Amino acid sequence: MGIVSRVRAVLRFWRSRIPLWRMFFGVVGVLFALQAATVAVLSIIVARRREQRRPIRGFPYLTLPEVGVGTNRLRIYSYGDELYDAMIAAIESAKERIYFETYLWKDDEVGRRFKERLHRKALEGVEVYVIFDGFGNLVVDRAFKQFPPEIRTMRYRAIQRFAHIFDPRRYALDHRKLLVVDGRIAFIGGYNIGNLYATEWRDTHLRIRGQAAADLADSFLEFWNSHSHRKQRIQRRYGRRFDPLINIKSNDALRLTFPIRDMYIEAIDQAERYILLTNAYFIPDHTVLSALKAAVARGVDVQVLLPWTSNHILADWAARGYFTDCLKGGIRIFGYKRAMVHAKTCTIDGQWSTIGTANLDRLSSIGNYEINMEIYSPELARQMEDIFACDKTNAFELTLDQWIKRPWYVEMSEQILAPLRLML
Repeated sequence: MGIVSRVRAVLRFWRSRIPLWRMFFGVVGVLFALQAATVAVLSIIVARRREQRRPIRGFPYLTLPEVGVGTNRLRIYSYGDELYDAMIAAIESAKERIYFETYLWKDDEVGRRFKERLHRKALEGVEVYVIFDGFGNLVVDRAFKQFPPEIRTMRYRAIQRFAHIFDPRRYALDHRKLLVVDGRIAFIGGYNIGNLYATEWRDTHLRIRGQAAADLADSFLEFWNSHSHRKQRIQRRYGRRFDPLINIKSNDALRLTFPIRDMYIEAIDQAERYILLTNAYFIPDHTVLSALKAAVARGVDVQVLLPWTSNHILADWAARGYFTDCLKGGIRIFGYKRAMVHAKTCTIDGQWSTIGTANLDRLSSIGNYEINMEIYSPELARQMEDIFACDKTNAFELTLDQWIKRPWYVEMSEQILAPLRLML
């Protein structure tokens, strides 16, 4: 009797004694138990790492000049302290209106500094609108999340009524990070607000002076009006214009529109020389990964830089489940060391770049509210390349030979956790 025949005989034997539905739920139960055990072990590892973690003494970053892109002036920030100083300066210059939106807003020195300056401008008569995600700030002290009446505040809640539980669109979080002052200056990127991000995280943010800032103001307005009571809606609009050099890509969960993912795929498909991609949580779907491998196959140098140890260990392990496929497909992987790299950026062929809030995972691609800037500028692309080169001085390149020699239990854990990619 052949092996296939024996397997069939064993299955027939167990089918005759155990109903299929019990076998199915038994297998699912075992898988769930293995995942829970793996997550528990990883949680213990994370806790020990945090206890033993030494203060970060710095990482390489660049301070870059402002560049012109059409009628706009753009500046990239890759260090939190410098960014926060520029954001506070912009807030203090406000004359009419401030729009501020963030995912995480910590109750610490930096967080209180922003809250105090926003309140001060509101007392001066400037209209101040604030949005922060309710779920993202669950652990933040309740008192900090209470704002004075002079500040118009929205604590975004994905699920507001019982019926929303049954609508998958309502599970989207507001993962956007925006500041717009008087429709003339705007900031967008990966930085949240807090002490940790000021000096210990490597992230990327963009400052815009010009018409594109007004376009971002209208993006804020659309989100506010979509999720606020009719009487609280903002009436004044700055008016958008078509710009062939700077485009805004915004995910809208309620409308089921997710242009950021399509933007990445289209840009990757057009690459001819190189793709330099930095992402905090690299968990691409099949189409994005296939596009990257196809780029390699036609001679494109594809480099992906990600944190070797991020703040989400499950995301780390989910990402590593792709490494074998990536490395065999010719995608180069660089692990950032000694600090968390939280940037969500990409630059291609010295022409095209994107900076924004969206990670390359399912939650950002087809889940959360996100916003990215798509920019056509050789000068800005050169700066993005310089930042990537600087980051690589604090990273190591992972080779296929190194990766296939990882311990068997590591590979097994990756396989156990693979189904969780759909939720990350």
